[in-house]
Amino acid sequence: MGVGVSGWPLARAVARTGQLGVVSGVALDALLARRLQRGDVDGHLRRAMAHFPVSAVAERVLHRYFVPGGLAEDQPFRPVPRLGLRPRRHGQELTVVANFVEVFLAKEGHDGQVGVNYLEKIQLATPAALYGAMLAGVDYVLMGAGLPTDIPRLLDTLAANASVRLPVAVHGAAGGERHQITLDPWELLGEVPSPPPRPRLLAIVSSATLAAYLARDERTRPDGFVLETPVAGGHSVRPRGPLTLSVDGEPVYGPRDRPDVAKIAKLGLPFWLAGGQTGPERLAAARAAGASGVQVGTAFALCRESGLDPGLRRRMLRDAARGELVVRNHATASPTGFPFKLAHLSGTTADEQVYADRPRHCDLGYLRTPYRRVDGGVGYRCPAEPVEDYVRKGGSAGDTIGSRCLCNGLVATVGLGQRRPDGYREPPLVTLGQDLAFLPHLVRGDDDYSAADVVAYLLGPAASAAVRP
Repeated sequence: MGVGVSGWPLARAVARTGQLGVVSGVALDALLARRLQRGDVDGHLRRAMAHFPVSAVAERVLHRYFVPGGLAEDQPFRPVPRLGLRPRRHGQELTVVANFVEVFLAKEGHDGQVGVNYLEKIQLATPAALYGAMLAGVDYVLMGAGLPTDIPRLLDTLAANASVRLPVAVHGAAGGERHQITLDPWELLGEVPSPPPRPRLLAIVSSATLAAYLARDERTRPDGFVLETPVAGGHSVRPRGPLTLSVDGEPVYGPRDRPDVAKIAKLGLPFWLAGGQTGPERLAAARAAGASGVQVGTAFALCRESGLDPGLRRRMLRDAARGELVVRNHATASPTGFPFKLAHLSGTTADEQVYADRPRHCDLGYLRTPYRRVDGGVGYRCPAEPVEDYVRKGGSAGDTIGSRCLCNGLVATVGLGQRRPDGYREPPLVTLGQDLAFLPHLVRGDDDYSAADVVAYLLGPAASAAVRP
């Protein structure tokens, strides 16, 4: 769903119905820092931080970022440290606390289960983010956008409060070079809390081949899978074979790109189907094929508990009701090089003119790629940064064409876009799935519905009465 859309209010609402509520774990450090700078008006963040097991660490984060009454509307947010192989201590503290806060609030007030979703590509944040979520008792970790081969071992080690090392991919690294990001709970926190429970790992994959690769070895085997099709929101896998684009510029998928559900079922691990699965008939078909259920994103992204900016959300619902909401899978929009879904809305960077007018900034940098510099050191680059900077770092100017800054755009989509000193405000960038056929079943009379309504629709009329609001 993007950054902050599936936040703690939405995950908690879903978990209260008896289903698995999942928070997005991407950029939670920036979200916590900016929400604290807005004054934490309702006090939820500070209440959660008061439960962090090492109070001195939470207090340092609060002292650095909390602004009583909030920043003035024209004042920029204080930046957070960008990710790197040698992270700043206060950056790691912020990441641990931010992930703790999000999961703590999602789990508060009910006995349902809560998961957290990370991108495998953002390896530099993974150890600290996972540890923070585990300290809050997260039940599941979902991870995609890469193969989480090292995550089972990482979860085992963090559950013992032991020091971890996660291998990091560095583009152009010479043979024999090894790079890694480390986290020592004792060194970071100054004391070791009670060992956190180990969450279950669900690997998000797009094919039975990838699932079988992970399942073949106990060192890489997850506890289950989410099998995702190309219509799901956010990033998509590239089509197999030569890239062919439709008249609208979207990657064309064929029979080879359809996941083999039967082969997944034979692996003997639980799995869920994702992408275009919003409907009771889809849930029934998934279960008939051996799946434990379905994963749903877009229907929840447009519900009232979603973290989407309320104006954007209502606008998309109205456009959808008129048949005017267009979501396209762009081959070049994401700096990662993978296709990425964009909702085409004026005023967002999906609009070519807004994209062209936006000054290129890379001050968040979650999708930067580590690369080997000529001098043997490690640098960081992103196709969405200023073109001259990317080329100076050895990148190709062709990679920058059409590349959007997902980091700033997605953060702005939840109302926390940066305000630049010259008065410029970061425009939003909205990602959704491409299957919107569920909306007539949920939007009745007005332009609003709840997370509980989505669950009731999925489970069907017979089960609706059992869904708690």
